[in-house]
Amino acid sequence: MLTVVAGVVAGALAAGAVLSLPWWLPGRVVALRLRVFNRVNGDEGIPVPGDLVGVERFKEVYSHPAAGGRSKGAALSDLFWYWLAPGPEMHQEHLEAGERYDAVARATRGFLSLPRTEAEELTRRCVARTLRDARGLVRLRDLMMPLWAEFSYELVFGRRCPWAARELIIGNANDVVTALKGCGLRHMHRRDRLTRYLVEQLPRVRHPLPEGLSAREQALYLQGAFFNTAVVQLSEAMAHLLMVLAQHPDVQARALTSGPRYLDQVISETLRLYPLFGVAHRVTTGDIPLDERTAIPAGSVLCFNYPEFHRAGFTDPGRFDPGRFHPDRVAARELNHIPFGIAANRPCPAWRLAPIAMRVAAEEILRLYALDSSAAHTRSLPNRGPCLLTPRYAPRRATHRSLLLFVRFRDRWEDVWRSLVQLVLGSYMVWDARRQRLCARYFAEDGQPVSH
Repeated sequence: MLTVVAGVVAGALAAGAVLSLPWWLPGRVVALRLRVFNRVNGDEGIPVPGDLVGVERFKEVYSHPAAGGRSKGAALSDLFWYWLAPGPEMHQEHLEAGERYDAVARATRGFLSLPRTEAEELTRRCVARTLRDARGLVRLRDLMMPLWAEFSYELVFGRRCPWAARELIIGNANDVVTALKGCGLRHMHRRDRLTRYLVEQLPRVRHPLPEGLSAREQALYLQGAFFNTAVVQLSEAMAHLLMVLAQHPDVQARALTSGPRYLDQVISETLRLYPLFGVAHRVTTGDIPLDERTAIPAGSVLCFNYPEFHRAGFTDPGRFDPGRFHPDRVAARELNHIPFGIAANRPCPAWRLAPIAMRVAAEEILRLYALDSSAAHTRSLPNRGPCLLTPRYAPRRATHRSLLLFVRFRDRWEDVWRSLVQLVLGSYMVWDARRQRLCARYFAEDGQPVSH
């Protein structure tokens, strides 16, 4: 009898441990991933804010002229070059200051200098073409990829995106962001196909390309700036925005009727709570004095922590509250809020265009659909934003509540296997990036020694 009871108890404990996995395993796996990351990739860098540089001096140090180095001399750069390949050496964010960076930045400004009305109309056209058949359970990041692929293509080429080109762009961008999240390995053949396509299309671009570059370098510039960064970041930003609208029905209802100014506040609060950048690293090109006795020495790697900075100085910082950005409460420039970086240090070149396009896209989507989600919403968004789309004025089905319960249950259990996948694949890619040393080799082969 005791043996039977012991067996029943053991079985119940085992079942309880299995059923409780979604509540305890993912967090512990994430902590283990961080330890593996630091062990394999090196725990270099000075955290900002941190013991040396507090929150109150974050913007000051970020804006310092000597805080402008990007890739050379940082072991961490090898990992970012690995994720962004091919052509990370042509990526605007990773170019060192100099004539080439200036030429690339000038070309990017030319492509992005779209008048507001044209940007708004372009966004409406892309929403109409890519979302007309959407409904039911979707992954928001996946839903947004075709929209921003078409948007970016028209920015670059000034004409409607062919279906085959859209598939190449989505395949490339999805591969980049999936690898960045540790949810899949790189598939370079998908990325190389887009590079070859862009080389063929160079004569059709609507603005001058950077001078002094080969055809392949020009194609890699376009791929990095517009078909990696733009598509990935806009898709992620919109997924976060639509998730907060889906999980805050009162905000969604008000955004539908209150006009663009309120939606701008919602976007600002979304980017505060879910910044697209986790940590931006910069390499100091000279000493940065902090006081009479202390200076950050040249060659240091500064790791600017966006999420931590965005939480500092706010009451109840984890709460979603668009009212923080009401113009009558406080000037936005006085807040700890830099979703597009610092003007003095490589700001996102789409700082003007992206909010315009996001607002119009959200307006159009809200006009078409009601959004609901019961899935977890985190800054890294590895679940790609599970959401239920219902045509705006269609009656809700009796299964609506059941579908949301299913989404929550599925998301919890997916998080278990996803965290394990991220641990294994993320660790492998960190190791492989350190083995290949793409950034270090580039500068060494260029005749410029690099330190680690």
